[in-house]
Parts: sequence; structure tokens; C-alpha cells
Amino acid sequence: MKMKTTTKLATLGAAALFLASSFAQVTAQTAYQSNTTQTTIKGTSTLHDWDMTSSKGQTKASFTVEGGQIKGINSLSFTVPAESLNSDKSGLDKNAYKALNTDKHKNITFTMTSGTVTPSGNNTFQVKATGNLTIAGTTKQTTITANGQFNPSDKSIAVTGATKFKMTTYNVKPPTVMMGTIKTGDEITVDYNAKLTAQ
Repeated sequence: MKMKTTTKLATLGAAALFLASSFAQVTAQTAYQSNTTQTTIKGTSTLHDWDMTSSKGQTKASFTVEGGQIKGINSLSFTVPAESLNSDKSGLDKNAYKALNTDKHKNITFTMTSGTVTPSGNNTFQVKATGNLTIAGTTKQTTITANGQFNPSDKSIAVTGATKFKMTTYNVKPPTVMMGTIKTGDEITVDYNAKLTAQ
């Protein structure tokens, strides 16, 4: 009787390990990263619209992958060197760096505190992430949204999104050009585009 009980327990243990192993293969938290995230800031002025772009942003994230689909987001952080943002006008860049106080605050950063993923189609999904956005040394809680596309063949994720806010919310004075004769608007749109690869 004792031998039968031991054998039965061993069989149950092996079955449990098999199920746990199978589940781990189906559901897993996977780390992702992009070192070439493209960030574009778009705004208006009294003369014409303007934009500044950087391709040096770094994004790190952790997603829950279940059955070849993105089911959840566990962490997300983003950093872009402020002076890597450039327009086609050096005067605008110079005044923008001054407004961002880049001598003291080198980076613009975002760190997620909570987030959700909502499937939107075949291998596509929407991300909603709430967290702390820091610009020019001022940190505010904000929510960003993005659309994602999961590629099962190489496990990569393409992400695109846009967020609007006012510069003065972060104590940034809208920059001016040509001795103040051209003034930029307070509201800006930040577009982001990244291809995240599994680490």
C-alpha cells in the first residue's frame, strides 16, 4: 500500500510539473527594449507650425505574452535626451533647450505606475499607461495611449502613439524666435514610434 501511495504521489507530482511547464511556455512576462525610439514634438507659432525630432529615445517594457498574444503590460519606461531633439531651425532649437533648462535637466523621462492592454484585432492591441512624466525637472502624472502590433515570427512589437499637453504644465515657457517676434503656442503634441525587441 505504501509503495502504491508513493507511486501515485510521484505521478501526480510529475503531472503538476508538466502542467506548470506547459503554462510557463504559454504565459510569460517578456522584457522588451528599443534604443532608437523616434520622438517628435509638434507645435504651433505665430508664423507657422514647427516640429522637433529625435531618434535617440530608449524604451524599456515588460509585456505578458499569452498564446502568442500580448495580454498585459507590467512595466514601461522611456528616456530621450532633450538636446537630441532637433528642428530645421537652429534658433528654435537653442531657445527650446533654454526653455527646457537642459544644462541641468538632460533627459525627458516617463515611468509607468499602472497600465492596461486591450486587444483590438489580430495581433494588435491598445496600451493605456499612467505614470510620471518628467520635463525640465518637473514631474506630473499623465496618461499616454499607444497602438501596438505584435509580430509572432520574431516576437517584436511595433508601437505608435501621441499625447497632447501644455508646456506650462511642466513650468516650461513656450520658446520664441527672432528676438521674440515669433512666439510658439503652449499646447504641443508628442508622437512616438518604436520597434521593441525581446531581450
